[in-house]
Amino acid sequence: MVGAAVVRGGAVLACRRTAPPEAAGRWEFPGGKVESGETPEAALTREVVEELGCTVVVEHWLDGAAAIGGSHRLRVAVVRLDEGEPRPVEHDAVRWLGADQLDEVDWLEPDRPFLAELAEVLRQDRGDRRDR
Repeated sequence: MVGAAVVRGGAVLACRRTAPPEAAGRWEFPGGKVESGETPEAALTREVVEELGCTVVVEHWLDGAAAIGGSHRLRVAVVRLDEGEPRPVEHDAVRWLGADQLDEVDWLEPDRPFLAELAEVLRQDRGDRRDR
């Protein structure tokens, strides 16, 4: 399983789930399963097109992996928008969150282990934008 931390201007895009019922109303990074013969990067870009209608470029992977159920592991990559503006296709809402806002939404459990490292990425991204 792969997730996309879509980063822009010191903020990350969070997506609110509608299904299954136990996940509805909770927030996640967009993404999904890596299909047979597909690289994690290709799966991530495909999933973002399907879920948000835009294209992204993978910059780097965050450290570690989180368990999803008994048989899957989630890895999350920092990605940048390439073309298009994200819009919810498979979710009912999207929201841009800065480093200090990450705890304002109820993240799904597998996404939570990546938030501390992501907060640092967002702070650096915000700082880089000010320097330009």
